Amino acid sequence: MSSRPHLGFERDVAELQAEIDRLLELADRKGTDVSGELRELRSRLERLTGESRWSLSAFEKVQVARHPRRPYTLDYVERIFTDWIELHGDRAFRDDAAVVGGWARLEGAPLMVVGHQKGRSMKENLRRNFGMPHPEGYRKALRLMRLAEKFGRPVVTFIDTPGAYPGVGAERRGQAEAIATNLREMARLRIPTISVVIGEGGSGGALALGLTDRILVLEHAIYSVISPEGCAAILWRSADERERAAEALRLTAGDLEEFGVADEIIPEPAGGAHTDWDAQAEAVRTVLLRHLGEVTRLGARERGPCRHGKYRAIGAWRHGGGT
Repeated sequence: MSSRPHLGFERDVAELQAEIDRLLELADRKGTDVSGELRELRSRLERLTGESRWSLSAFEKVQVARHPRRPYTLDYVERIFTDWIELHGDRAFRDDAAVVGGWARLEGAPLMVVGHQKGRSMKENLRRNFGMPHPEGYRKALRLMRLAEKFGRPVVTFIDTPGAYPGVGAERRGQAEAIATNLREMARLRIPTISVVIGEGGSGGALALGLTDRILVLEHAIYSVISPEGCAAILWRSADERERAAEALRLTAGDLEEFGVADEIIPEPAGGAHTDWDAQAEAVRTVLLRHLGEVTRLGARERGPCRHGKYRAIGAWRHGGGT
């Protein structure tokens, strides 16, 4: 992960880290004591990463959420769950690799895991359609959720997509209907459901896996009805206004918590989830276990009204100085 690309606001951190690496290499080669210099540099690095963590603009958080080295669904599956068995296909058209799902165990307890999946290489991204599902991806997800309900097992979803694929073929095969059906059926599920927004939560393509009892959002993840670029193109007729659009959309984790969309924000390591996959997975695991325990303790009769009440209460209109 040391060869990961750096975003503009990461350059100072990257340069300082490179300086530390060079100093360590010099000490190893010449056998000199550089502990004093290392202490100073590491102190500066910690200070810098802490400052950048809290000073990111909304669009910079969008960039972090899209970081190509950020962990994806299968990276979390590998680190959080055991006994993973992936299931394929929607039983109607084909298997959509932009959505993955299957049985797994969390602390020994079986559950169903479903999530969007992007690729690392160009070849894999083409196979997974850059994490943008076709309708069969959402139909596969719903098939797996119904299977989990049949056996009375919880469902955990991982959300990370720019949005549902808007291609002609996807529209012909009922993209809007597939998303709408997922929303309706997820609202009716009698089993515990939890979603974790791990990167981009783009439009209905994200919501089709996100209508759950609890919504957990990583610190630098985003969740929005439209991308900043799309919003800027519509409102200002120019994608160059994407930073302005990102601020207006209120798509950051803090905004989501304020509006009652996010039930909890999961902290990220200094520098973002892409800097330490293992630490991030452990943070997700800890919070997920707690919320899963709370939701599971509710009976099916209580769970439905709680879920419906959550979504009825989300959001508020603001105008002038009031709410």
